[in-house]
Parts: sequence; C-alpha cells; structure tokens
Amino acid sequence: MPGKDGYDLVVVANRLPVDFSVGPAGDLAWQRSPGGLVTALEPVMRAAQGAWVGWSGAPDLAHEPFDAEGMRLVPVTLSADEIERYYEGFSNDTLWPLYHDVIAPPTYHRQWWDAYRRVNQRFADAAAEQAAQDATVWVHDYQLQLVPRMLRDLRPDLRIGFFDHIPFPPVELFGQLPWRRQIVDGLLGADVIGFQRNGDAANFVRAVRRLTDYATRGPVITMPDAEGRPGRHVRAQAFPISIDSRRFDELARTPEVQNRAKEIRADLGNPETVYLGVDRLDYTKGIRHRIKSYGELLEDGRLDVTRATFVQVASPSRENVGAYQDLREHVEILVGRVNGEFGELGHSAIHYLHHSYPPEEMAALYLAADVMLVTALRDGMNLVAKEYVAARSDERGVLVLSEFTGAADELSPGPLLVNPHDIDGMKDIIVAAASMDPKEQRRRMRRLRRKIMTDDVAKWSESFLSVLSAVQPQVSAEPRSVEASGTLADSLRAFAAQPAGRRRRRNARPSVAWLVASDFDGTLSQLVDDPKASRMTPAARAAADRIAALADELPVRLALVSGRDLHDLAEVTEAPPGTFLVGSHGAETGRATDDGIQSVPLQLSPAQHTQLDALIAGFEAAAADREGVWVQTKPGAAVVHTRLAGADDAAAVTVAADEVAANLGLQPMHGKDVVEVSVVSTSKGEALRQLRDVVADETGAQTVRIFYSGDDTTDEHAFAALEAGDLAVKIGTGDTLAQHRLPDADTLAVVLERIADELTPS
Repeated sequence: MPGKDGYDLVVVANRLPVDFSVGPAGDLAWQRSPGGLVTALEPVMRAAQGAWVGWSGAPDLAHEPFDAEGMRLVPVTLSADEIERYYEGFSNDTLWPLYHDVIAPPTYHRQWWDAYRRVNQRFADAAAEQAAQDATVWVHDYQLQLVPRMLRDLRPDLRIGFFDHIPFPPVELFGQLPWRRQIVDGLLGADVIGFQRNGDAANFVRAVRRLTDYATRGPVITMPDAEGRPGRHVRAQAFPISIDSRRFDELARTPEVQNRAKEIRADLGNPETVYLGVDRLDYTKGIRHRIKSYGELLEDGRLDVTRATFVQVASPSRENVGAYQDLREHVEILVGRVNGEFGELGHSAIHYLHHSYPPEEMAALYLAADVMLVTALRDGMNLVAKEYVAARSDERGVLVLSEFTGAADELSPGPLLVNPHDIDGMKDIIVAAASMDPKEQRRRMRRLRRKIMTDDVAKWSESFLSVLSAVQPQVSAEPRSVEASGTLADSLRAFAAQPAGRRRRRNARPSVAWLVASDFDGTLSQLVDDPKASRMTPAARAAADRIAALADELPVRLALVSGRDLHDLAEVTEAPPGTFLVGSHGAETGRATDDGIQSVPLQLSPAQHTQLDALIAGFEAAAADREGVWVQTKPGAAVVHTRLAGADDAAAVTVAADEVAANLGLQPMHGKDVVEVSVVSTSKGEALRQLRDVVADETGAQTVRIFYSGDDTTDEHAFAALEAGDLAVKIGTGDTLAQHRLPDADTLAVVLERIADELTPS
C-alpha cells in the first residue's frame, strides 16, 4: 500500500501493463498484457506495491486509478487527435526514424511537437501526484523524454531515472531535430539516464557537449544550481535489457511445446534446414534485405526449395503510419515474387505469417528453426535473438545476428555477425549457418546460453534501480580515524563476518570467501607526475602484504585493478605472489608470481588492430603541438594524458579524443586528466564479476564478498558491479556510487589493516 502521501516507486511508461476492452454492456474489462518491461518490473513493483502510470491504449478511454497485479495502475487519457499527433506522429514518424539512423526520413511538424509536449506534461503531472516524498520514479522510452525535467520542476525531492529502449543517434543526426535542445534538457531532469549500449550513452553525452555548456566528465554531466554553481550530477550509462530467460527456457522444455515444434517441421515438409525470422513489421528490421538475400540464394542454386524453407513472422505494427503501410505492401510483393518464381507444389520458398503469436507458439517455432535470422538495420537491443537462445536448451541451432543490434555488442562471440546492407556477405553467412558442424553449434550455443541465463531481465532492472538508489548529493570526506566513523567500522565488521556457527578449518568447504580489491594510482599510491615513479605508500604495502598472506589459511584473495597495462602494473606494484592483477581497465588479467607475472597475452582481431592503429594516429594528431600532453599505447587501447597540460590544451585534446573515439564507434573512458579508449569491450566492473567467479571456483565458496576501493570515474564501473554484502569505498571527492568515502591513501591503508584484523582467526 502507498504511504500516507503516495507511492515510494512509480513507473511511467507510454502503455499500462494491461489491455482494456469494452464489454457488450459498455463495461470495461482488463487483462494483463505480455511484455518484457512488465516481466522485468512486476516483482519490483509487487515488493514496493508501487504505481504504474500509462496510457490505456484506446482513444478517449477515461478510467480512475485501480489496483491490479499487486500494483496501482493510473491510466492517462489520450484523445484520438493526441494519439495521431503525439504517438503516431511525433513519437513514431519523427523520433523513431531519426533515432534509427534515418533509415526512413523523419517528418517534422510543429503541431506534433506541441502535442508531444502537452502529453508529456500530463504524464508528469500524474506521476507527481502518485509519488510519495523522496520517492523513486522510473520513466521509460522515447515517447516520454520531456517527463524527467517536467517532473523535477514539479517535485525536486524525487529520485528520477530514465531508460531509453531504442538507440540514441549520433549528434550529427540528432542535430536535425528542431527541438533537440528541449529533448536534451528534458532527459537531464533525470539522475540516471540508461541506454542499451555504451555507444548510445556516448552519443547522448556528445549531444550534451555540443548543445549545452554543462560540464561533463566521462559519463557524468554536472548541472548548475540556481546560482550557477556546480550542483546535481546526471549519470548516462549503458544497462543492456534482457528477457525472462528462465521462463522461456522452462516453456521450451515442456512436452507440449516440443511436440508442437515437431509438428511445425512436419507441416513444412520436414526440410533439411528451416530458416526463421521473427520481427515486428518495421522498416528497421531488415526484412526486405533478408528476403532479397534468400531469393537470390534460390536463384543462384545455392539453396534448394525442396531442402530448405524460410518462415517469416511479421507481426502487425503501427498500421496507421504511412511508412508502415508502404512497407507491408513492399514485403508482401517481394514474398509473392519469390514464391512465384521458386515455389513448387508442396514446397513454398517463404512462409509469410502476418500475425502475432503467444509465447508457447513462439517457443515451438524457435525449437523448429535450424537458423535464426536477425538482420535488423538498426536496433536498440533485439530481444528475439535472446528468446531464441533461451529456447535452445538442446544447444543446437545457429543465430545469425546483425552487427547493428545492441545484442551483437552483448552476445559476441557466439552468433554469426552479418552486415545486412552487404547482400553478398549475408548470402554467404546464411549458407554457412546451415552447414555449421554440430559441435561448433553446441560450443557457440553454450556460450550464448551462459550469458542469457545469467544476465536476465530481473538482473537488468535490479542493476538500474541499484544505481539509481545510490544517487546522493556530494558529501564531505570521512575522517582518517576509522573508529570515528561508526558506519564504516560497522560495515567492515559485517563484511568480514564469518557465517554463524561456521568453524574455521583448513580443509572445510567455505560458505564465504573474500576478495579485497583496489585501484592503484591515487588509491594505494599517491598521484605523481611521472607514472613510472608511482609506488604503494609504506602503510598500503604493509596492509596488502598482510591480506595476501591470509590466503595461506583462509579463502581470502587480493586483487589490484588498474588502467595501467598489465606489465606496467606488475612492475610498479611489486604485488605479493598470488595477487590477481587486472590491467587496461579489465582487458588484461594475470597473477603475480615469485618470478614476475603469469598471464595470457591479449589477442586482437584484424579489425581491432585496424581500430587501434586509427586510434593511436588520431590521438597523436590531437596531441601534436600541445604542451604537456602525451599519448600512451597499450595492447588494446590508446590513452591521452593531460595532467601536465594547461586547462585550454587539456580541454581541446579531451574533446578531440572523444571525437576520434566516436568516429570509430568506440566508448571513451574519462579518468583524472586522462582519456582512454579501448578496442576491447571491457570495464573494471566486468573484471570484478569475472574475478568473483574465479575466487568461487578456487575456494569452493558459495558466496564471494568483494571489498573495492578507487578514486577515479573509471572505478564507478566497479562500484556499480558490486552486490549485496559487498563494500565500496571512494577515495577523495566527487559523485560516487560507493557507500563510504575516505580522504587519501593513508586512510585507506588503515581500513585495509582493519579488514586484515577482522579476517584474521582469533
């Protein structure tokens, strides 16, 4: 139930999680509507007994707020004219094509913009009315980009998040929008702005830099207060969405679905290869390119209609928008042409299904398909690809996936990646997918399923909300004395606590293990002008040695995590043997030994080598003739250092480095006076996740608790990866996700000594 003044969690989305219908007597009935967002948020909403604000889906349908599915549902009424202008017009004929790389030309009408603004204000008003004091409000998707600012103006006490489910375009395209500044300012009303991909977050930050004078540092935008001084911080970050993978896996294992899959193959004539495409009928999905490629393969004789067939499910979408009407006509003409030229009695070349299907039928289709074709021209994520993987518990099947989907960033390696604009290249991959060796299919599908089954939709919502819940104003540094800070002292005791009743025995399987991890520069060492001269402070060295030595008796491990390359990190830290070493922000890993370091060399693909060469050349050009600026190269990254440069030169080089990264489709990492760009997709957070698994495997522990300390913006990725029971400490000032803050390396050494004391057997 809500508090006396409203709900502590409010979700704002274009649609309610239910569908309304009008009965014969004019009475209204509703039923739950399926969807990934509903699945993701339902457990959270139930636990918080929150409110969901959204449109009912029908014109001029007014309804009072009501309780359903453990939530308060708050309908927003839209007139037929507003649906035409706000939804079909500005949202789907202006923003949608613009945000999808202008695959179709966007249309700009001032009347549509006026309706968009009006409707967004109505959603903001409804959310403000439902939210309790200091509540969390989570706004979703491109239809409601003005709501965060409107809501903040109404209710500055709220913690506000926004998630963009579709791509965010490069500033060169976004700049076409006549109302570009209003959209940016609308989004900046949020505390956390979530995107599907790192590239989308980078595009938004570039738009902020180009269109406003707000200060940015990495993913953080600083908003001025009423007096023009630095005030609230806004974080733009990637949170890739997923599916309810366990539910889909269980559904596909049922006898009914498996029998239906066999029926489908029999109905298709039991061909050797069944190709499958599943999409909304949308011009971004590459359906025409897919049909063209398949038709040419039949024409070339590389596929035989008696041995292969293609099933295309194209569910109806936005049928009142002209571009979608034209697309349907074009697709159906193409299908008819291919079937007319290559179909035979009993053997259709393409089975085209313009319907929506329930999850049970979709799971059966996925099981029946040998090759899944996901060839979108641009897609924020593409959850169909993930559904296919979740359904394939038999570890068979091949996923062909467009490079231009968010899923490609997440799932590679595993799928066969394709450029859908390259028809010849796509034809080769379609043929190769059908002939892939079963062992190779299993190897790829196992890797894909590990990713999908672990990173499900519940983890996505928990990840976003945990970052949003950690948003707080900048606080002053904690004192040097750990005892003076009772909160930190209590947290250290809880972190190091043994499970109740657990005896410490050398050979016993532990229920808990500990990983004590830290950044190096500015954390265990003082920042110096010459990075080669950096060393641990004496107090930090003593504490690190104590913690590393505990591994002889306890399931305790030490890790040093840095932006330095691996061998440089090993050289300057002289880490105790057994210490995990993570270099290049997670791209390189190794372990300290008595003889140096044990590691696996970083392997780059030819494309990554080409990107790295272009990065280095671009950075060196940007740094030329800039005094105090220098470029460092790493095995998988290039870095621009500006610590010794003047303010103007540092700012100019930082902007130029960001432009170089953006032109190569890469995400820059901003640290203290450095910009680093890696051709390997990684972060300190991902490195910590992997180390957690390694420590669990080594020790046999059921749970691994992580302590992490860092001082830089790049360490925020590590803080964001921590879980319940972990402990995060920020060194120095600045906005942070960490629970605690310390002033310097010497005070951190005191904390590390305290951890060693708490862990040491009495």
